Amino acid sequence: QVQLVESGGGLVQAGGTLRLSCAASGFTFDDYGVSWYRQAPGKGREWVAAVTSAGSTSYADSVKGRFTISRDNAKDTVNLQMNSLKPEDTAVYYCYAFLGFRSYWGQGTQVTVSS
Repeated sequence: QVQLVESGGGLVQAGGTLRLSCAASGFTFDDYGVSWYRQAPGKGREWVAAVTSAGSTSYADSVKGRFTISRDNAKDTVNLQMNSLKPEDTAVYYCYAFLGFRSYWGQGTQVTVSS
């Protein structure tokens, strides 16, 4: 059974840090690119960051320099280290794995940043 399970969300004050994790199972994780998306209340889903199967990374301008995406293929996990958090980072964060026409979404984890 294919699963992507996010964890690590929570409530944090502005300027704080959180580390999100996405644990994969049921497919060959190493071959997949992985992205993090987020969706704030009343807004569309927004791409945040991505890591390719080879480990190359990319970021949305809104998080560049504050967030770091990384993967641990030995643990089938992708992490998102979030520093210097801002209230506008408040959203449900989703993990998304993709390879060609195959793609999977996690169920999301809530991140709330208070001012």
